[in-house]
Amino acid sequence: MPLATRRRFLAQCATTAAGTWLGPNLVAAASDSGPSLHFPSQPRERIAIASYPFREFVAGHDHKAGNPTITLENFAAHVIEKFKVNKIEPWTGHFPSTDAKYLKQFRTAVEKAGGAVVNIAVDGEHSPYATDRAERDKAVAFSRQWVDAAVAIGSPCIRTNLPAAKDSKPKVERTADSLSRVVEYAAAKKIVVNLENDNPLSEDPFFLVKVIEKVNSPWLHALPDFANTLARYDEKHAYEGIDAMFAHAYCISHVKDGEPDEKGKLVHVDMAKTFGFLKQHGYKGYLSMEFDQPGDPYRGTAALIETTVKYLS
Repeated sequence: MPLATRRRFLAQCATTAAGTWLGPNLVAAASDSGPSLHFPSQPRERIAIASYPFREFVAGHDHKAGNPTITLENFAAHVIEKFKVNKIEPWTGHFPSTDAKYLKQFRTAVEKAGGAVVNIAVDGEHSPYATDRAERDKAVAFSRQWVDAAVAIGSPCIRTNLPAAKDSKPKVERTADSLSRVVEYAAAKKIVVNLENDNPLSEDPFFLVKVIEKVNSPWLHALPDFANTLARYDEKHAYEGIDAMFAHAYCISHVKDGEPDEKGKLVHVDMAKTFGFLKQHGYKGYLSMEFDQPGDPYRGTAALIETTVKYLS
């Protein structure tokens, strides 16, 4: 997800039987070695659809006037109809509420449609590495809030973000300390926490790898995004970074074939190379389609699904 748009906000072919079968597979069973998610092996069953690319259609802050309106609780039914995919990855910016009543309503609607949530893309505004302890505490509390939301809607994991601090450059030690508190809380509730290479300042893939290794918990993993780093750095850094991320990935990744850079120039992902990293590291988790470039997100998402199935087959 691009930095500018996400930060501006901040102030699953399915049938009912398929959905019933899916539920138990998304439960992260606790064990001495950490979570034990059961991922499907068929390529298409590993695909999820992110709500973020459809922000001009989903009800909320970025909905575009004149477009049909999709409520978040109906997003699973919508993508099942459009793409014959029954897994979704909702973005926190699309949740109209986090109270227990709405989360129950959301989960009921997703399950009724025969769908399931595989991850929540969480975006907060407080930095986990700020010098100010109160700021770090707010970041921890925010992530814990979405761990609770994940439990409520049946998601096995969340992706939390690392916003830039106003009083400090990125620090591995402080970031790891804050995330250790989040991960300890999440592990007790059997929720996996993921970090995505996104914000070029504090979510550079090599920085994230250092943080993940410092925390050293089976409940903290990487979420490799195919294009974010490529849109901010040179190809060598970007592809070595995505390789490093897949070495620490477990349950979720973001598939893109391109993304505009800071100047609006579209960068193109070497899909063969990137899927090569995925296979080399034996990644078995879900792949969330996150079309993120100018154009029709429906056509773009359909193309990403086709490409992903080809490379996974």
